[in-house]
Amino acid sequence: MCGIAGVMTADRSVPDPDALDTMREALAHRGPDGDAIWVSGDTGLVHTRLAIIDLKTGDQPLFGPGGTALVANGEIYNYIELREEMTGSAFQTESDCEPVLHYYRDHGADFAGWLRGMYALAIHDPQERRLLLARDPFGIKPLYYIQSDDAFAFASEPQALLAAGFGSRKLSERAVEELLQLQFTTGAETLYEGIRRVLPGETIVVAGGRIVDRRRQEALPAGGPVRASERQALERVEEALVDSVDVHQRSDVPYAMFLSGGIDSSAILALMARLNDRPVHAYTAGFPGTDAADERAHARAVAASLGAEHEEVVFGADDFWTMLPAIAAAMDEPVADYAILPTWKLAREASKSFKVILSGEGGDEMFGGYGRYRSVMRPVWLGGRGMRRRGTMEGLNLLTKDDPGWRDGFAASEALALTSGRSRLQFAQATDCADWLPNDLLTKLDRCLMAHGVEGRTPFLDPAVANAAFRLPDGLKVKNGRGKWILRQWLGIAAPAADAFAAKKGFTVPVGEWISSAGERLGPLVASQPGVAERCRPDAVEAIFRSTGKREVFAAWTLLFFALWHQCQIAGRTVEGDIFDMLSVG
Repeated sequence: MCGIAGVMTADRSVPDPDALDTMREALAHRGPDGDAIWVSGDTGLVHTRLAIIDLKTGDQPLFGPGGTALVANGEIYNYIELREEMTGSAFQTESDCEPVLHYYRDHGADFAGWLRGMYALAIHDPQERRLLLARDPFGIKPLYYIQSDDAFAFASEPQALLAAGFGSRKLSERAVEELLQLQFTTGAETLYEGIRRVLPGETIVVAGGRIVDRRRQEALPAGGPVRASERQALERVEEALVDSVDVHQRSDVPYAMFLSGGIDSSAILALMARLNDRPVHAYTAGFPGTDAADERAHARAVAASLGAEHEEVVFGADDFWTMLPAIAAAMDEPVADYAILPTWKLAREASKSFKVILSGEGGDEMFGGYGRYRSVMRPVWLGGRGMRRRGTMEGLNLLTKDDPGWRDGFAASEALALTSGRSRLQFAQATDCADWLPNDLLTKLDRCLMAHGVEGRTPFLDPAVANAAFRLPDGLKVKNGRGKWILRQWLGIAAPAADAFAAKKGFTVPVGEWISSAGERLGPLVASQPGVAERCRPDAVEAIFRSTGKREVFAAWTLLFFALWHQCQIAGRTVEGDIFDMLSVG
C-alpha cells in the first residue's frame, strides 16, 4: 500500500520537478517507509512506500522489459501464481507488482485482466511513448487525474494534485448536491471541477498528455442466478472464502482485523483463525454510555471462541469533538458516512502494532445483506420501492436550490446495472457496487487507514467470492426476511458463537446524541459556514440542530461534516483545536 502520482507533459518537455516533489510530500502519509521520484523524457512518476511485501528489494519504481517503469498502490494477491506461469521471465525483485510489467509486455493495455488484487497503478512505456493507469475492478484503491492543455497529471488523492497546482478548489455544484443528498458522489466526477476518478476496473492510455484509449473490466460476473442446492452453495462459498482470505493474508509484516461483531467480520475472523497458527488480533469499537447498540460483548465472545486476541477501542463524545476536524481534513474526497469516526480511531490504535488490517467491507454487496435489497425485490403493491429515492435533505426545507437532478448519477448506475438476465436483487447489488461501494465504503476505509500508514484489505471483494456469490439463487441470499442467508448458514457451522441468525440492531454511531447535546450552539455556527451559508437556509439549519428527529439528525450530521470539510479542503484552514474552534471563523 502506497501513494502514487505522476505527470506527462503535452509538449514533451520535462515535468516540473517542484510539482513532482510537492506531490511526493502530499502523499507521504500513505508511504512512510520510503519515497522516490523518477523522470524519463516527458513523464515523471512519484512513489511513497508502505512496505508490506518484499521489504528488501521492493522499492518502486519497478522496471521491466523495454525500459517500462511502474508505480503501484495496493497488492497483487496472485503474484506467486503469475510468477510461476512466466517461467521464461527474469525477475529482479520479489515484489508482488513486478509481474505486472511482464504481463504488460505480453498483453499490452489488456494486462489488468490477469491481475487479482486491489490496485491503482501507472506504467510508463518509453518505447510506445505512453502512460497507462489502471484501477482494480471493485475500486478498492483510489486514483484521480486531471487533463489540461499543458499536461496530464494523476495521484492517489486529489489533494496531492491541488497542492502541486493541477486543478483548482472550485466546486462542482452537481457533485455537492449529490454529497448532501447521498453522503457520497457518483461516477467519474469529483467535487473538484476538472479532477476525475479513474473508474473501478478502468485502464486509461495516455499519449502526448491526452487520453487516447479506455477499456474496462467488470467486477461482477455476467448473467442471472444459477440453480444450486444449499449444499452446493455452501461448498462454493466455503471454497471461495478460504481461497480469498488465504491470499489476502500474503504479507511480510504482521496483520490484524477489524471485528464489529456482525456477520461479515465474524466470518473473516473465523477464516483467519482457521488459516493462522498464531492467535488473530481483532479490534472492536464501542460507544459506551449512549443509545447506540454496543457490539463489544458479542464481539468479545466471538473472539474468545475462535482464540483471538481481542482489543476494544472506545469512541466517546470527547473523541467526536476533537477528532472530527482531523478526519474531515483527511477525507479530501468527502464521504459523509459517520462510520468514518470509529474507523479512524480503530486505525490509529491498530497502527501502533500492525501495518495490515483485514476488514469486512463488501459482505453485504456480495451476499445481499442490506434491507434496501429486500425492498427492491418486493413488488410495488407489497411495499417495494427503489433505492435512494429520497435524499438526506429532501422535505426539510434546507436547501435554497432543491434540484431533483441530484439523483441523475445514481440513476445512470442503475441503468448500467440493469443488464439482461439479472434478477431484481442482482440489479440492486450491482448498482451498489458501481458507486456506493467504491465512493463511500472503500473511500472511507482507504483514507482513515492510510492517514495512519495502515493497509486495509477486503477479502469479500475478490473475484473468487464474486463468482461464487453473485449468481447464487436469490432465495439463498435472502430467505425468511433475512439477507446474507447462505453466509449465515456457513457462519453458523464455522463459528457457532457468532449466533449468525440472531436479530441484529445494525451498525450505528451516536452522532445524533453528541450533536443534540450542543445543538443550540452548533446550529448557528454551521449555518454561517462558507459552503453551507450559500446553499442552505440559515433558520432551517439551526432548526435541525435543535431537533431529535431521525432525518433531521442525519441532515445535521451531513452539514456539520460538510462545513468542516469545506474549512479544511476549500478554505485551506489548518486543523487546530476541536469542532468549535474550526467553526469559529474570524
